[in-house]
Parts: sequence; C-alpha cells; structure tokens
Amino acid sequence: MPADDVLLEIEDLRTHFLLDDGVVCAVDGVDLRVRRGETLAIVGESGCGKSVMARSILRLVDPPGQIEGGRITLHRQDGPVELVGADKRLLRQVRWRDIAMVFQEPMASLSLVHTIGSQIVEAVRLHENVGKAEARERAIDMLERVGIPKPRHRVDAYPFELSGGMRQRAMIAMALSCRPSLLIADEPTTALDVTTQAQILELLRDLQAEFGMAIMLITHDLGVAAQVADRMAVMYLGRVVEYGAAEQVLAAPRHPYAQALLRSMPRLGRASRTRLAAIRGMVPPPFARPDGCTFHPRCDSAMAGRCDTVTPSSVVVGDREVSCLLYDDEQQEREERR
Repeated sequence: MPADDVLLEIEDLRTHFLLDDGVVCAVDGVDLRVRRGETLAIVGESGCGKSVMARSILRLVDPPGQIEGGRITLHRQDGPVELVGADKRLLRQVRWRDIAMVFQEPMASLSLVHTIGSQIVEAVRLHENVGKAEARERAIDMLERVGIPKPRHRVDAYPFELSGGMRQRAMIAMALSCRPSLLIADEPTTALDVTTQAQILELLRDLQAEFGMAIMLITHDLGVAAQVADRMAVMYLGRVVEYGAAEQVLAAPRHPYAQALLRSMPRLGRASRTRLAAIRGMVPPPFARPDGCTFHPRCDSAMAGRCDTVTPSSVVVGDREVSCLLYDDEQQEREERR
C-alpha cells in the first residue's frame, strides 16, 4: 500500500477499563489502516469492542476507560499527527474538521435544548473563521444535502421534533459541516426501519463521492457492510481476527469466527424451514476472558492444547490478514520453502 494512500493508522491500540472488580480489556491490540476515500467496515457481535475502538480514535472514551498503549496516526495534508497523547488543543482541531463521528443514537448525542441549526453553526464556527450568518447558511445547505425537506424551516427545529431518520440525517449534516477527511459511523442504521436504512446508506455513499472522504462503518450487520464496504475488519473480544477486501472476506472468510458470522446470515433462496446456523455459545463476560485464542471455546476447529494456551498473532494468508493458529503452520511452511 502506498504510504500517501493511508489516511489513518492504528497500531497495537489497547483501551482498558479499570474497574473495582478488575480490568476490562475492551480493545486489546488492534491494528488497522484506513485508506483515503475508502469505506472500511468493522463487523462483529455486540461486546467485541467496535465502538470503544472508534471512540478511542477521537479520545472520547469515558472514565474509567483509558488508552493504555498503541499509536493512532492521522496523515493530514500538512503532515502526520499522533492522536494518542495529543493535547486538548490539537484534539479540538482534529475533531469534526479532520475526523467526525455519527453516533448510534442521535437523541443521546444531540442537545435537546438547542435547535439543530444552532448545533451545526457552533461546530462550523468552532473550526472555521466564518460569521454567524454564513455558518447558518452552511447549516441550511448541509440539511438540504442530506435530504431534509424544508431545510430553512427545519434548521430551527429541536431534535425531539424530528423523526428518527431525520435526526440521523441531521447528525450526518453536523458531522460533515466541516468536510472531514474521515467519517466514523457507529451503527448509523440500527434503530431505523429497513426503508430508512437503505436511504441513509445511499446518502452516505453519495456524500462520500461528493466530498472524497473515507468512512469507517461500525456494524453488526454483514448485509449492511456488504452493500457499502471496500475493506472489512472482523473484530472479536477487542482484536481484529480477519482483515481484507470486503468482497473476498464475504466470499471466502478464513477465520472460523468470520465463517460462523457468514453462516448465521439469512439468505434469499434458502428453504423456508431451514434453521439459521447460530454461533455456538456467547461472547464471554469481561472478567472471564479465555486464555489463548479468545474464540476457542466457541470454535468448531479448536485444537486442544494449542488454541487454549497460545495467543495467535496476525499472519498474511493470501490476500488478507488472519489471526488464527490454523494458519500459523502454513505460514511457517511457506517461510521454510523460501
């Protein structure tokens, strides 16, 4: 991958929550790269650390959570910026101007006592040297771009006066008001009906093409990821277990967890009485993290004496990166043949 093609690099990111009962390793050594203009989907079950990883990028993890180690490098036009350890002044510059985030539930992210327009105006004026009238016109323009009808009227509406789909569009308008290089979308369609979901996904694609931005889409829905993603990272218990081109991961997943996720998806043409293949077991509680490969208690391919004791490292398998002991021997054989 050309160095100038990478927008965001995450290396060995570890975010832990220090609780009275012990330490929760929500993000435990994540390595990821986001290219300029691409859509990277982060998929996995609830509780696998997807949202905490995304919030760590913008340093929005609430106490008692804290970043314990790793690097997050944003490659701006004027040079790379290290976000782990950055001061508040630099973080204020990066948030919304370089990296913006659309949260899962807009009612919990938008202020209920301020109008939609005033919140967008505040974001614009914080990062750009424009007057209040010009910022208001930009807010109206962004509301129109995201498909909100009568934007000059809706700009003075409060969040509780809008439907769920309209609130999500307003949140997207606010996130894109400063034209960021990267948009992090955390489950942006979860609470919406199927028709509105499709509209929001189409809107994100159109705005991405217009602004030339990259998107990090966090979802547990592989169907959503398949529609929009260029590359895909599968997360389990705070780690990326498979990373590669989306179409290749979906067509032939290598990691047993990715394979199980794909088998659990409903498919057109499947017999009506055919049961879905559920993933055995559940994501373990935070204080009962398995030794070795964290997926081995649920894995049909687990090797006794290895998977329960050895933590797999990421290896290159063909066209992607996989963290699984099944491929360690293959990697070793290839190196020996060289």
